[in-house]
Amino acid sequence: MSPSDLTSKLDTSIAKGLTTSEAKQKLQTDGANVIKKGKQQSGIVAFLKNFTSLMAMLLWVSGVIAILAGTVDLGIAIWAVNIINGLFSFWEEHAAKKATDALSSLLPTYVNVIRNGKSIQINADEIVPGDLLQLQAGNAIPVDGVVVHSASLQVDESALTGESLPVDKDTKYHHGDGKFAISNVVYAGTVVTNGTATVLAVKTGMNTEFGKIASLTQNQKATVSPLTKELNRLTRQISIIAFAIGITFFILAIYFVHYPLAKSFIFALGMIVAFIPEGLLPTVTLSLAHGTQVMAKKHALLKDLDSVETLGETNVICSDKTGTLTQNQMTVNHVWLPDKEYNVTGTGYFNNGKIQFNGKDVDLSNEKDLALLLNIALLNNDTSIKYDPDDKKAPSILGTPTEAGLNILTDKAGLKKDDSAEKNPRLKELPFDANRRRMTTIQKDPENGEDVIYTKGGLDNILSICNRILVNGQVRPITEDDKKKINKANADYAKNGLRSLAFAYRDDDTDDPNKATVDNTEKNLVFVGLAVMSDPPREEIFDAVKKCHSADIKIIMVTGDSSLTAKSIAVQIGITSDKARVITGEELSAMSDDQLQEAVKGEVIFARVAPEDKYRIVSMCQKNGNVVAATGDGVNDAPALKKANIGIAMGVNGTDVAKDAADMILTDDNFASIVAAIEEGRTVYSNIQKFLLYILNSNMAEAFPSILFLISNGAIPLPLTVMEILTVDLGTDLLPALGLGTEKSEPGIMDQPPRPRDSHLLNKGIIAKAFGWYGLFASIISTGAYFFANYQHGWPHVPLFASGNIYAEATTMTLAAIGFCQIAAVLNCRTRVTSLFKIGIFSNHRIMWGIAFQIVLITLLIYVPFLQSVFGTYSIGVSDWIYLIAIPIPLVLLDELRKYFVRRHIHNKINKRMGHLQKLEKIL
Repeated sequence: MSPSDLTSKLDTSIAKGLTTSEAKQKLQTDGANVIKKGKQQSGIVAFLKNFTSLMAMLLWVSGVIAILAGTVDLGIAIWAVNIINGLFSFWEEHAAKKATDALSSLLPTYVNVIRNGKSIQINADEIVPGDLLQLQAGNAIPVDGVVVHSASLQVDESALTGESLPVDKDTKYHHGDGKFAISNVVYAGTVVTNGTATVLAVKTGMNTEFGKIASLTQNQKATVSPLTKELNRLTRQISIIAFAIGITFFILAIYFVHYPLAKSFIFALGMIVAFIPEGLLPTVTLSLAHGTQVMAKKHALLKDLDSVETLGETNVICSDKTGTLTQNQMTVNHVWLPDKEYNVTGTGYFNNGKIQFNGKDVDLSNEKDLALLLNIALLNNDTSIKYDPDDKKAPSILGTPTEAGLNILTDKAGLKKDDSAEKNPRLKELPFDANRRRMTTIQKDPENGEDVIYTKGGLDNILSICNRILVNGQVRPITEDDKKKINKANADYAKNGLRSLAFAYRDDDTDDPNKATVDNTEKNLVFVGLAVMSDPPREEIFDAVKKCHSADIKIIMVTGDSSLTAKSIAVQIGITSDKARVITGEELSAMSDDQLQEAVKGEVIFARVAPEDKYRIVSMCQKNGNVVAATGDGVNDAPALKKANIGIAMGVNGTDVAKDAADMILTDDNFASIVAAIEEGRTVYSNIQKFLLYILNSNMAEAFPSILFLISNGAIPLPLTVMEILTVDLGTDLLPALGLGTEKSEPGIMDQPPRPRDSHLLNKGIIAKAFGWYGLFASIISTGAYFFANYQHGWPHVPLFASGNIYAEATTMTLAAIGFCQIAAVLNCRTRVTSLFKIGIFSNHRIMWGIAFQIVLITLLIYVPFLQSVFGTYSIGVSDWIYLIAIPIPLVLLDELRKYFVRRHIHNKINKRMGHLQKLEKIL
C-alpha cells in the first residue's frame, strides 16, 4: 500500500500529521503503544510454591506424625526446617527477579512527532497509528511504520533478523529475501544507525511484529527443570525407603521384641526420621543460591534457582555469532593496495594497534598511497565513537560499525578526525543509498586549493565507476588485469570470512560543489585500494570453546551472517572443523523435521537464518535427547529462548521480550560467561550429590544401633534414642552439610561429559559408598562407642544398661561418636578423587564453622542439664573424649588412601587409551 493510500486509511496528513483531538481519540480506541507483559505469577503463589514441593510435603507429613506420636518437639523442629527453607528460597528468587527487572530496558521514553503541523515531543506510549515520527541516528524505533521521507537512512534490524549489519531504508518499496526485508518499512524494537527519516506509524503496541512475537512467547509454557524432576523422583524414592523401613521396624518391634505399641510406633518413627534427609531442601536451596551468586559475579544472572543445575546438564549450546562469540566491533585487519598489503594489529573500538608492513610499523610520510586511502576513510565518514568515562563499558557508536572500524584504523595511523576535518572541510555529500551502495564527499584540499572527490563503497560498485588506478604514487589507466588482481584479492579475503570496502578519488572539475550530482561526480574515479575488516572473536572465546569440547558440549552457531563468514569464524575459534556442513536459511526452510533432526547430530553451522528458525533448530536438538541452551537478543529469538531448556538473553544488547523469555541474562553478552555458568551448574549438582553421600552415611550409623536392638531380640537396648537421631539430622549434620553446598568446582569437572539424562542424584555409586564405606565405618565406630561406655561400667560382666544415667551416658557416646565420624565424613565428601590436602583442609570456611558448631552443640548436649533432660544425654569423662577425638584423623587418612588408588586407576586408564590412539595414528 502506498503512503498516500495509508494516509487516507489512517485518516492523517503527511504534511501536518494528526490533530491533538484525533490522536486522543485513536489512543482510546487503539490503546497505548506498550508491549504488555505476560500473565505474571502472583506474589502469594510465588511464595506458597516454596512450601509445596514434594519434599516439603513429606516434611509436613513427618512433622504431623511426630506430633501425633507425642514427640511435639520433634514435629515442630521438622516444620521449622521446612519454614526456614521456604522463606530462604522465596527470598533468593525474589532477589533474582528484582535484579532482572532492573536490567530490563524500555522502548524509547520520548519521541518527536508532527501533530497539528508542528514538531512536538511526546511519550512513546502515546503514539498512535497515523502519527508522523521524526527519527535520526541513535533513535530507537517504537512502532511499525512506512518511511515517507529519508536521507541516508540505515537501521539496525538485528533484534528481528539476526543480521549484524545495518540495512538501508528509503521511500521506495522493494521486498528482498526474508519477512522483514522491505525497503520502505521500519519495525518497532530496531534502531536508526545512520541518517534521518520521517515515518508514518502504521501499527503500535501489541499489533507490531515486536508485539506479536511477545504475545507468542507469553503463551508458551516453560519446561520443567531437570533438577525439579530429579528432586521429585528422589523424594519418592526416599519416602518409599523410609516408610518401608519404618513399617518393617514397627512390625519387628511388636512381634519379635514385644515392645509396647506406643513405644514401637515412636521407634518406627525414629527410623523414618533417620532416613528422611531433612537438610536436603536447605542444602539444595543454598547450593542453588550460592551458584546464582557466583554466576552473577561471572556476568550470568539467573532468574530461577533451578536453572543453575539445568546449566550443568547442558550438552548443546545454540549460539549467536555477533556480539556473543565475537566482539560486535568491526575491526580493519588488512589494507590492500595494488602493490602492497599492510597488516593492522589490535581489535575492537580501541586504538590498541599499529599499521605494519613486513612486521614493521609504517611511516605515513613514506607511504603516500596509504596516507591517501586513510584520508578518504577519515573524511568520508559520518560515524563517531563514544567512550565510557570510567572505561568500564565497551564504547558505543553513533553511526555504522563499518565506519567505526575505519575511525579506529585512522586513529592507529595517528590521524585525528577533528584536525583533518578542519583542514579539509566537507563541501558536499552524496549520501549512501541501497541502490548505489556508495558514499561520496567533496572536500577542500588546502595544499593545492582544489576540491577533491572521495568515494567509498562495495568493490563492484566502486570498480564500475573507476577508469584509472593509483600504483606506487602513479596514476594510470586501469586494465582488465588490474581488475582481475583486485577481484582475486577480494575473493581471497572473502574465503576467510573478511569483508572489503573499496576507496577511490579524483579532483573535482565542477565550479560549484553544490551542483554536484551522482551522475556528474561518481565517474572517472581513481581506484586506491581496499580496507579489509571483520568482527573479531572475543579473546576469551578460544579457551571457552576448548572447555566445551573437553566437557563434551556441542556448539551450534546460528547466525544471520553469510555462510563464508560463519564458517570462517567457527573454524577460527575451534567450534567446528573445516568439514562442517553449512545450512543456509533457504536450505533450512526446504528441510523436513526428520532431515533437520538428523543434520543437527553432526558438525553443522546455520547461516543466513532468521531468528525464528532457531526455534526449529532447538526443538530438533531436544528431540535428539539433548539438554539445550540457546542464546538470543532479538524479539524473534524469544520463542526459541522459551523453548530451550536454558534460554540465555543478552543483557547489553538484548530486547525486553528476549530478557523476559530467558532463564538467564548475560550482563556482558559473552559466550565465555555461559561456559563459566555451565561449570558452576555442574558444581551445584556435584555438591548436592556430596550432601546426599554425607547425609546417607550418618543415616546408616543412626539405623545400625536399631538393627542391633532388633536382631538381639531386645538384649541390646536402643543405643540411640529418637530425639538423638533428630539431633544428628537437624543439629550436628545440618551446618556442615550446608557447607558442602557451597564447595568450589573440583579440578577436572569440565573434563567430563555432561551427566547422562537417565542418571540420578541417588545412584548405586553413592549408595555403595555411603553404606559400604563411610556408613560402615561410622556404624562400627559409633556402636563401639556405645559398648565402650558400658565397658567402663562393668560390661560384659554386668548386663547392658537399659535405663538410668549409665544408659544415657552410653547413648550420648553413640551420638557423639556419630558426630565425630561426620567431621571426617564432611571433609572426605568435599572431593570425589582429588586429595583433600590439595584443595586445602581449611579452604571451605562454611564447613569449618559447621564443624565448630557441631563440636559446640555436642558439648552443650552433654553438659547442659536442661538439654540433658530434653535429649536424654549425660556427662562423659576424659577417656570418652580421647575416644571421640581420635576418630576423625584415621578416617580422613583412610579415605585419602582410597582416593589415591582411584586416581591411579583413572590415570592408568587414560594412559592406556592414549597408547591405543597413538598406535591407531601410526596405522593410519
